[in-house]
Amino acid sequence: MLVLAALAAFGLIWISQRRLIYFPTQAVPDAATVLPGSEEVTYPTEDGLSLAAWFVPAAREESSGTVVVFNGNAGNRADRTPLAEALAGRGYAVLLVDYRGYGGNPGRPSEEGLAADARAAVAYLRTRSGFDSDRLAYFGESLGAAVALGLAAHQAPAALVLRSPFTSLPDIGSTHYPFLPVSLLLWDRYPNLETIAGIDIPVMIVGGSADSIVPIRQSRKLYEASPGPKRLLVIEGADHNDFALTAGDRLIDEVVAFLDEVFSSNG
Repeated sequence: MLVLAALAAFGLIWISQRRLIYFPTQAVPDAATVLPGSEEVTYPTEDGLSLAAWFVPAAREESSGTVVVFNGNAGNRADRTPLAEALAGRGYAVLLVDYRGYGGNPGRPSEEGLAADARAAVAYLRTRSGFDSDRLAYFGESLGAAVALGLAAHQAPAALVLRSPFTSLPDIGSTHYPFLPVSLLLWDRYPNLETIAGIDIPVMIVGGSADSIVPIRQSRKLYEASPGPKRLLVIEGADHNDFALTAGDRLIDEVVAFLDEVFSSNG
């Protein structure tokens, strides 16, 4: 009986696993009410979905570049308002994307689906007047770092910022569920450590020393594996969702300095 109960439990976890990985929220306010001057935009995916996102122009007339923000696994684009506001205030246009199943968007999230959503976001940016691919950065948060890495492997930006990135989804799953055969159960893998080794572009890794969701040691491994120009920022005492890691002054200062340096070298 115990064996049958265990098999039934594993079967339930296997079937519902994506509900344990992706935690979207649906309600979003009007973009202009929380980010004055921003606009809600939509764009199609390769598989026929129409996704909503927010485009936040730079606060000054001449933009320093464009940053695409790939969210983590919870919430939606509205939760990244402080980050977008801070970056826009420092001269960067920002695209706050939402994945399928997030922020009122249709579809259900999956590794393959989020990869398609990321491609759609960059394809949309290329249609905007004044867009400069030599001044494009991907900013990925946690799970979004995996999405940004996957996209960068095929459509490299000028710079890549990864906040609280993990080495792979099986690795992070095993960290939190050591009693489960996570590697055997997971459909979605996000092999970040393998992916970053093949990306030779400027990369900035950001982590919190007290991150209880993604251990800083995993973020450090990605930094060590990155073959191109790289920078590591560890914010002491910061946990995964602390403001210091989501939009704190030091985070913004260091990210902007990194992007300014990379983009100035691109002319």
